[in-house]
Amino acid sequence: MHIKEKLASKVQPIDCRHFINGEYVDSSNHKTFENINPATEKVMGKVAEGGEKEVDLAVQSARKALKGPWKDLTSKERSSILRRIGDLILERKEELATLESLDTGKPYEMALEVDITRAAYNFHFFADYLTSLGTESYQQDNQALHYSIRRPVGVVGMINPWNLPMLLLTWKMAPCLAAGNTAVIKPAEWTPMTATVLAEICKDAGVPDGVVNIVHGFGPDSAGSAITKHPQVDAVTFTGETKTGTAIMQAAAPTLKKLSYELGGKNPNIIFADSDIDEVIETTLKSSFMNQGEVCLCGSRIYVERPIYEAFLDKFVSRTKELKVGDPFKTGTNVGAVISKEHYDRVTRYIEIAKEEGGTIVAGGGRPDHEEKGFFIEPTIVTGLNRNSRCVREEIFGPMVTVLPFDTEEDVIEQANDTHYGLGATIWTNDLRRAHRVASQIEAGIIWVNTWYLRDLRTPFGGLKQSGIGREGGMHSFEFYSELSNVTVKL
Repeated sequence: MHIKEKLASKVQPIDCRHFINGEYVDSSNHKTFENINPATEKVMGKVAEGGEKEVDLAVQSARKALKGPWKDLTSKERSSILRRIGDLILERKEELATLESLDTGKPYEMALEVDITRAAYNFHFFADYLTSLGTESYQQDNQALHYSIRRPVGVVGMINPWNLPMLLLTWKMAPCLAAGNTAVIKPAEWTPMTATVLAEICKDAGVPDGVVNIVHGFGPDSAGSAITKHPQVDAVTFTGETKTGTAIMQAAAPTLKKLSYELGGKNPNIIFADSDIDEVIETTLKSSFMNQGEVCLCGSRIYVERPIYEAFLDKFVSRTKELKVGDPFKTGTNVGAVISKEHYDRVTRYIEIAKEEGGTIVAGGGRPDHEEKGFFIEPTIVTGLNRNSRCVREEIFGPMVTVLPFDTEEDVIEQANDTHYGLGATIWTNDLRRAHRVASQIEAGIIWVNTWYLRDLRTPFGGLKQSGIGREGGMHSFEFYSELSNVTVKL
């Protein structure tokens, strides 16, 4: 049965309103914009369009909540609320996955098993981590005792991306709340629905009014810029494009806000000849085309050692052509629609650029014949480009990868690092010494060896160069979402 037929009677698209001080509200001017389904190009509903006034109301609500009952909760009580949020997400798993798929165009099965499941785990993880948190203490001989106390940073502005809306919002929101902060959230304008429902879940879980606030709208000269400029927002965390991160930094500079960025990536996938080629192919299909390639960690630059280049390419092309592209709610769909007409045009333009630069399209390169509507692009593999090609150097953020041969370890390290990005990298080899040797020389924040997208939430996550500022995960998240004060007691 078509998945949507089973869900249609239970889950419908929703109109999205702001959530301020525990209530859903319209914009003061009642302005709205349309929410478009990228797989059908149909209007699903209306979204309230907020600006400076709505952001100010949300910030005032968040500041008031900092001094309310939220401040006096014990860590055990906050932990219990966070765990309840995770439980409620799982209770509404099918509903949230449906809304996520409708908003993003991604396969429903992926939204269910990856996005929503991981969103719940983000809250469960930080609920547990919170209760084991400690601070430093030092005794200075017989002179003094020094110890640290941790306090919330304050009101945190969260500007979220459209590719993994629920997953990446909860990745930031869970440690933010665990540390005792309040939040003003702007979801991506293309994907507003799951954030809207999450606000209700938080209230049902016992989060006091004003702790979680959501303002829908756009970025420049709208809700996004209003958050970054607001003098009573103490910190801003952002996931998205590098150029937007630059604009946020400029806007936040006058008030010296704390900033945490996870920005773009053009990640190398390095495959040595001694690796298990079948294992490599299975994972590379995911690292290339999962979520339509709209993942900042996708291994979009594939480097293959020359002795296995042809064998790898033959198998990779063959398996790529087997991927099912189309209706996100059809069982077995591997690749859904990209997020919007604007993004569809951007990705297809890069396919044309690849041809203009002398590349060969060995798989994909167009839209599937069976889909007349929707922003669908076939998984595309390009060969024959050189290291200076725009398609090799620029982030495309779609189902398109380049494959290049290499001859030496030194050469591939140089090519892998020849980018202003530095988010992730994957290395495939069965040579233990080489694995460690190459990993230590790759300029990236997260480096996988013989795997991809495997995460332990205690470990640091973030990028080098223009791929980000700061780290998240475990204690690294608390370093951003809290402030430390040192107390010195003379003995």
